[in-house]
Amino acid sequence: MSIEEKLQKLQQMREQALQGGGPQRVKAQHDRGKLSARERIDLLMDKGTFQELDALVLHRSTEFGLADQKFLGDAVVTGYGQVNGRLVYVFSQDFTIFGGSLSEVVGEKVCKVMDMAMRMGAPLVGLNDSGGARIQEGVASLRGYGEVFLRNTLASGVIPQISVVMGPCAGGAVYSPGITDFIYMVRGTGQMYITGPDVIKAVTAEDVTHEQLGGAIAHASKSGVAHFVADSDEQCLQDVRRLLSFLPQNNQEGTPRLDTGDDPERFCDELIKIVPEDTSKAYDMKKVIAEVVDSRDFLEVHKRFAQNMIVGFARFAGKAVGIVAQQPAYAAGVIDINASVKAARFVRFCDAFNIPLVTFADVPGFMPGTEQEFGGIIRHGAKLIYAYAEATVPKVSVITRKAYGGAYVVMSSKHLRGDVNYAWPTAEIAVMGADGAVNIVFRDAISKAADKEAARKQLVAEYQAKFANPYIAASRGYLDEVIDPRETRAKIVKALAMLETKRDTNPPKKHGNIPL
Repeated sequence: MSIEEKLQKLQQMREQALQGGGPQRVKAQHDRGKLSARERIDLLMDKGTFQELDALVLHRSTEFGLADQKFLGDAVVTGYGQVNGRLVYVFSQDFTIFGGSLSEVVGEKVCKVMDMAMRMGAPLVGLNDSGGARIQEGVASLRGYGEVFLRNTLASGVIPQISVVMGPCAGGAVYSPGITDFIYMVRGTGQMYITGPDVIKAVTAEDVTHEQLGGAIAHASKSGVAHFVADSDEQCLQDVRRLLSFLPQNNQEGTPRLDTGDDPERFCDELIKIVPEDTSKAYDMKKVIAEVVDSRDFLEVHKRFAQNMIVGFARFAGKAVGIVAQQPAYAAGVIDINASVKAARFVRFCDAFNIPLVTFADVPGFMPGTEQEFGGIIRHGAKLIYAYAEATVPKVSVITRKAYGGAYVVMSSKHLRGDVNYAWPTAEIAVMGADGAVNIVFRDAISKAADKEAARKQLVAEYQAKFANPYIAASRGYLDEVIDPRETRAKIVKALAMLETKRDTNPPKKHGNIPL
């Protein structure tokens, strides 16, 4: 065979691999509102940068008629390319081939690209659209999942791992995304569950649809499994590109810088109008965040879950930071079980990848009640304490209003190794609010008063005048400065610049025992 004939054969094989399961199955994919595996990669990667690996791989199975059903590349497309000009690895499950099921060789392809991402120190993006394990291959398929789970775990905290659920993801397959850092889901097509509606109905008699059980909204708002929701494949992949722009390539790098053109010294005049003088009134902390960050650009994470806590990414003077804040407009910003877990995981991600943390606190305390106590608020709240205390990245905090009790301590306080701690003049730092404190401290005096309510009101007013301010904490050095709200942005920018050379460590150990 001449070289020309050999090149012609190679070209034919390449073209065959690009066909996936064939035009009819690709059309069926489009009819479901989904893109093909390669179309998704094209949208994720910078144009013309994707380099495919293992496009000529074939499965090795012979049982159940599989010997006669072979597709080049099998049910996943793997490779590398660039996103925003930086190296990224990707695997994209191909639903047009055996329903995207994981075979022995599919597992090997995915593991190869994961190993390369680890060696090169670059993010990994997994595009999930699969019917699960390839039943015909039995335990060989299950081994593939185990090998993937192992690599997800070893890569955790070393390279950013992003999972994008754009089709079914069921059974054991859900645990690979579950280990990764961020999960995107496409509304209407992306679904995740351990057991499907049919099994649930047979076992528990519950009647539930696929979307109700494992759809994007269910996991974004109820379970907290999904961090982001998109309405289409196209929007989802653009959102992934945006997230990657905030993240370092690996745990040895600092966060990327971008010239946002926003004046670091900019005064934020609107901030003195946002927080109401009446401490019982709500306000939107997202307005505070938008005022101080570069170009009002804030990428919120877990937007629909535990809305009393806000987490996400922004920039100060062009450098990416992680933001954690209470939301007084939702449940008064109280810390409950879900808020604790949401914030703790985000803080630990930022710490793993050298992303500075900026915290805005307005917190009345931890959520009381039997539901929270029996649900383990002590254990889950301890996760947030652990995360902040363990974090060695630069930590800057601003107390805008209330900061009571243990909730004050946990929100990046000086006592958990907070580096720079600011408060506005509106801040109130105390063991508890004035009403509760007076009812406890002056219980006897109130009970003996002729007019109990008048006595209580006077004592509350006196307590507020004496303690409802930031100056006692400042006098003890627990706050570094009480600042004019309008200078918040400039103060944070200067603090972060000062902290760029921060060096802090934890005691030598294999790992801590976080209260999971």
